[in-house]
Amino acid sequence: MKAKKISQYQLLKNHIVDNKTLDRLRKNENITLLTLERLCRFLDCTPNDIIHFR
Repeated sequence: MKAKKISQYQLLKNHIVDNKTLDRLRKNENITLLTLERLCRFLDCTPNDIIHFR
């Protein structure tokens, strides 16, 4: 998001995520595949760019 200069506010404004999901992302908690797909489409990236397995 930093590289593309996209803010958390833009994610909310464009209905990519809601407040609850944004909070989950901040806390590194689980999100749905639908949310992941929306983020990837909006950010023009792949899931590998967003998630990391531990």
